[in-house]
Amino acid sequence: MNVYSRIPSDIIGLTVPSPLSRRTFMTASAATAAGFTLAAGPVRADAIKTDTSGLKAGDATVKVAGGDMPVYFARPENAANPPVIIVAMEVFGLHEHIKDVTRRFGKAGALAVAPDYYFRMGDLTKVTDRKELFPKVNSKTDAELFADLDATVAWAKSQGGDTSKLGIVGFCRGGRTVWEYSAHSKDLKAGVAFYGTLVDPPDQKSKWPKSPTELVPEMKAPVLGLYGEADTGIPLDQVNAMKDALAKANKTAEFKIYPGAPHGFHADYRDSYRKEAAEDAFKNAVAWFKKYKVLS
Repeated sequence: MNVYSRIPSDIIGLTVPSPLSRRTFMTASAATAAGFTLAAGPVRADAIKTDTSGLKAGDATVKVAGGDMPVYFARPENAANPPVIIVAMEVFGLHEHIKDVTRRFGKAGALAVAPDYYFRMGDLTKVTDRKELFPKVNSKTDAELFADLDATVAWAKSQGGDTSKLGIVGFCRGGRTVWEYSAHSKDLKAGVAFYGTLVDPPDQKSKWPKSPTELVPEMKAPVLGLYGEADTGIPLDQVNAMKDALAKANKTAEFKIYPGAPHGFHADYRDSYRKEAAEDAFKNAVAWFKKYKVLS
């Protein structure tokens, strides 16, 4: 058996060597002080920083089984009943990049909420060794994940969010979460999956009963899939197979493939970042949410 068949494809995709000079990265201490996680690799010195001008943003907690789940939120300062967009994180915990993306969707008009659904395993932003990190995140069951996301939606509603206009966006493992939650939630209006895994490792069946490709008949919301042509973990034949399966099942979905883009091309804090693709993908994500009446 190929060793890659035993680990999730999003992990494989993160192993692309850096093409950049080390001078373009922060020191480890500076990256930690800025709120990034070191397990993702070196942090770019020019990572995007979105301010809170015009926003209410900060930390909160949501009651879930097993404790109080931390969340980070951002919403327009003067919006009484904004639409809700859940931001599903990568495997590296609720660190500064995910918070920054949350602020970007807040500025787009949403009550954007990023839940730290790995919190039961400790603060993953403090983990520096991927060998320690991945067994933790891979132990998360889909059943618990869905319960945590449902609780996040309920919390957003309690904060004045309009959950009749509910969307979800996710990155890497969070992209898989988008596909999965789109099959789970009857209330979801639209999802956007940035390079989300489509085929799960077979030895994860007890925790992840169905991969996104197996959930196609159960999809309840339109999903936009944004993928990189050069993603070493999610080959284009898997993306095309998902696209064909969705079409045959008469499900609403669209895909955009970015030429030459690797896994993590939107992650502006990592060396995988590709500015042109990232900016276009974010623009398309916002347009997708507008098309399906999540954003106005």
